Amino acid sequence: MAAITYELIRADETTGARAGVLHTPHGSFPTPIFMPVGTQASVKGVSPDELRGLGAGIILSNTYHLFLRPGMELVREAGGLHRFMHWDGAILTDSGGFQVFSLGDLRKISEEGVAFRSHIDGSKKFLSPEVSMQVQKCLGSDIVMAFDECIPYPADYDYAKASTARTQRWLVRCKEEMANAAGQGLFGIVQGGMYRDLRAQHAAEATALDLPGYAIGGLSVGEPHALMEEILSYTAELLPADKPRYLMGVGTPDYLLTGVRHGIDMFDCVFPTRVARNGMAMTWTGRLVMKNAEHTHAHTVLEEGCGCYACRSGYTRAYIRHLVRAQEIFGLRLLSLHNLYFLQSFMRRMREAILEGTFPSFYRSVMERYHKNG
Repeated sequence: MAAITYELIRADETTGARAGVLHTPHGSFPTPIFMPVGTQASVKGVSPDELRGLGAGIILSNTYHLFLRPGMELVREAGGLHRFMHWDGAILTDSGGFQVFSLGDLRKISEEGVAFRSHIDGSKKFLSPEVSMQVQKCLGSDIVMAFDECIPYPADYDYAKASTARTQRWLVRCKEEMANAAGQGLFGIVQGGMYRDLRAQHAAEATALDLPGYAIGGLSVGEPHALMEEILSYTAELLPADKPRYLMGVGTPDYLLTGVRHGIDMFDCVFPTRVARNGMAMTWTGRLVMKNAEHTHAHTVLEEGCGCYACRSGYTRAYIRHLVRAQEIFGLRLLSLHNLYFLQSFMRRMREAILEGTFPSFYRSVMERYHKNG
């Protein structure tokens, strides 16, 4: 039996939104779902027990960072990433491709792979499809992402075409390297830039490999929202309906709504914890910038009715503002817990709307509120 399987529960009648269940070796969880990002085997400022309490069923870690530090052999020695970080839920590991390609002049791409210098100590390193798969096998993640090149925006047609063709050749090599991996499922990543014909061609080639799931890469990289939605809608319809669909690097309410509307099941982003460390809270009525003076005498919680630790315990906006301005770690932790809880709750409410047949009205009401309040 495949390590990763998808079960469709209900599809919305007027949009592409769908509610399902993703089954993994470390548990099953409902979709659509947002995956907290634990880049270096830790979701910043949040413990595994707290993540479980938030309702997170799966988290993401990064091959590039763990490859450099502490190294794949040490993680394998510890019994794999689950034991190393004391997390018994599912784990998805990114391939490291996005991080490598974001290094700019510090890396050199060839057909074989990517040579680069470590951002930690400047030492020479090399990642290829085979090496990325070997690292992820040592990590023992449930979902393994293929090694690809993330095409920047903007990119001319010839560059996007050559890059997409190479990503497909790399995907074939990834599949060959993972052929005997037990308890892990390889997801392909469909590229093609902002060009429909390239997206269509790559989707056809990638899905022909019959992998357990597929991601859409190269979106939310600086392009306008309307263009992102156009390419997302077009590409998502080309992916198998009986397998999970993953939109990489998305974590704001408007983009999550857009993704779900077009049939996406899985999302990840550093956004909720990154903005928490900058003193921002996510709420159903918009964003709260805790450094703003308006919160100085606000002796109310971040959001009434919120079930996160910060709100449930009665920590006020005034107190959290004080902690943020004083650069106290506890304040950033409270905001991180709140933001992660908000997104888990947001995804649960979207799923309920799909199951109840009310997703279109939910979509409209939240979008209107989001664009009004930010």
